[in-house]
Amino acid sequence: MRTERDPRSQRALRLASGTALCLATSFGLDLPIPFLAPVLALLLLALSNRRLPLKAGPMLVLMVLLTSSVGLLLIPLLRHAALSGFLLVGLGLFLCFRFEQLGGNALLSTLLVIGLTLVSASGTASFTLALLVVEALTKGMLLAVLFVMLGHWLFPEPIDTPADPPRPALAPAEAAWVALRATLVVLPTFLMVLIDPASYVPLVIKLVSLGQQVSSTNARDAGRELLGSTLLGGLLAILFWGALGLFPHLWMFFLWMLLFCLWLARKLYGLDPSRRSPGFWLSTLSTLIILLGQSVQDSIAGKDVYSAFAVRMGLFIAVTLYACGVVYVIDNLRARRQRRAIRA
Repeated sequence: MRTERDPRSQRALRLASGTALCLATSFGLDLPIPFLAPVLALLLLALSNRRLPLKAGPMLVLMVLLTSSVGLLLIPLLRHAALSGFLLVGLGLFLCFRFEQLGGNALLSTLLVIGLTLVSASGTASFTLALLVVEALTKGMLLAVLFVMLGHWLFPEPIDTPADPPRPALAPAEAAWVALRATLVVLPTFLMVLIDPASYVPLVIKLVSLGQQVSSTNARDAGRELLGSTLLGGLLAILFWGALGLFPHLWMFFLWMLLFCLWLARKLYGLDPSRRSPGFWLSTLSTLIILLGQSVQDSIAGKDVYSAFAVRMGLFIAVTLYACGVVYVIDNLRARRQRRAIRA
């Protein structure tokens, strides 16, 4: 007799195995900025439950190159006409977030935001560093696509599972407010990153994640969603580092990541009931990967891992608190305008 399987269990296993395998392989191959590949794999697995076609690999790499070229073109402006370049980055961020809220491709929007921020900021320090970031994004996307396909082969979606419903598109006026809110979260911190881009790569990736998360939250839930996921991600990174210290090996790195991803994926897909939204658990997992990946890099480079983690976590918390403040201010400003319009 045929038994029906809950597709959520397959999705949780797929997300956990694909992300963990991508992380271990990225660090094993010593790719530049190795935590980028598992973050991209996580994004691909979370955004869609459908198997990627074979042509998706070249298409996604081409997408990375095209979106990165936007950041490369902004480098001369940021170097020689800083104000104009900064304003163009702000306009680009607003258009990217607005495009996504109007029903556009979320992956394309995310890659454009990374190109506008990470690539352009890296180029202000050194064009070589910008090319290294583009190389990391390209190789990371190739690796992510490979393990996303492997994840779908190991844990396929049940045949009778209905297609994913399309993402709801906001009205143009509402999309503009949400895009403005996300832009104001990313842009001021991007200005700080321009001071020392090489040291703030993890912060930029966290900013991109925050910009996406801010787009789907409101003033009432901002503290729990934004700050809560950041703090939980940091706590899990500390626990992970302590567990990894018992037997520091690449295979244990993979196994521990698989275990942590499985627990968070069950929360993400609702297998373990939770009052938090899927975006909360997705942000928690991405924060864990960013913090842990950079700590491993610090350890390899011979840096003081604990002081570097404390500084990085402090920056993450400060940026998240600022994001909560922006959400509160923008939402209240919008509510006042709506009340005035009703009275008029």
